[in-house]
Amino acid sequence: MELTINKLKKSFGDLKVIDNLDLNFKLNKVHCIFGPSGCGKSTLFNIIAGVVPADGGEIGGIEGKKLSYVFQEDRLLPWATVEENILFVLESHYKKEEAKKLSDKYISLVNLWDFKNHYPHELSGGMKQRVCIARAFAFRGDILVMDEPFKGLHLELKTSLMDYIANYLKENNKVVFFITHDIDEALYLGDHIYVFTGPPLKLKKDIKINISSSERKKDNKKMEVLKEEIIHISNS
Repeated sequence: MELTINKLKKSFGDLKVIDNLDLNFKLNKVHCIFGPSGCGKSTLFNIIAGVVPADGGEIGGIEGKKLSYVFQEDRLLPWATVEENILFVLESHYKKEEAKKLSDKYISLVNLWDFKNHYPHELSGGMKQRVCIARAFAFRGDILVMDEPFKGLHLELKTSLMDYIANYLKENNKVVFFITHDIDEALYLGDHIYVFTGPPLKLKKDIKINISSSERKKDNKKMEVLKEEIIHISNS
């Protein structure tokens, strides 16, 4: 599977957020989308997800595909428990028994088993974010979009979730888009890091990461060189 973007356009009033953007994303990769706040990253993926309409251009490779999305805001149903919020998005795609198994699996993955019957107002901001991650994983979309998914999470849990994503991709032909401002997160998880500027959204450089997962987990010269390169490109 390949996702292609051709001559994409989007404006809000007089502000051109996306203007004739062309991009191509490959199967079975983690594509880290890196750039300053307000440059148009979230708008691009809201268009891909069908949340926001484009003004022009084409997106190919998403026809008939399921898409899971971790939004920046939690978008939880306030009247539903943690478990019910997850089951709500599964019920139209999975049989009841399978939906329950998926819900249980991912509630455990994000360490919220003891809170599965709690309501959103009873959760901290970081816990709500974990519910959103569990909900997106449980839906098992062909395309996974995560917009600043790890904000508010402690380092150990964040690392375990990133490891899960990396291992999951080894066994499944998925495309992951990971939108972040955190260079260390991008370097830990990404196969490609796309450094953007904007608006309008413009690709400065596509950096391919040829460093093994084991090397990324420890301090080394390769990682420091890449980090400095990304900082330099971002600031140039």
